[in-house]
Amino acid sequence: MTTKLENILEGLILASSQAITTKELLSVLKYEWEGINSEDIEKELSKVSQNWEGKTLQLKKIASGWRFYTRDVLKPYLSILFKEKPQKYSRATLETLAVIVHKQPVTRNDIESIRGVSVSSQIIKSLEDRGWIEVIGQREIPGRPNLYATTRQFLDDMGLSTLDELPPFMEKEENIDVR
Repeated sequence: MTTKLENILEGLILASSQAITTKELLSVLKYEWEGINSEDIEKELSKVSQNWEGKTLQLKKIASGWRFYTRDVLKPYLSILFKEKPQKYSRATLETLAVIVHKQPVTRNDIESIRGVSVSSQIIKSLEDRGWIEVIGQREIPGRPNLYATTRQFLDDMGLSTLDELPPFMEKEENIDVR
């Protein structure tokens, strides 16, 4: 049986245009529910998540809070409803992003060493414009090259809480014997 608190939490998350944190939920609820804490809210959100099992929406905790996502079963219908085509990325862009994701913080030279080819400035700019990577400092070597790392926006867009949820990085085999 769904409780009033579960219904309110569900409604707040559904009504929010972006992910909402446990702390934000607590600040909204603490006046009506005296003594409520973050653990209580997380426990109730777990119940809300279970209530949505087997439905076309799912509640997920991502890097910047709680958010509802549509399940893959809706993908063909959503592509008809929203005729927008998702942006396609080149192999070079995806390889660059993969290196940054798994080896961060990295410099452009680090990326080029791993990929074995130079990295276009346009690739770095497109990933920065998308909000998926950012400069987090400079390496203390001559020339002080920028260090790149992923952003919270990347985690949110991928539906992840942490980078640990990603599969392991597989570097190219140097001496692959093709017969």
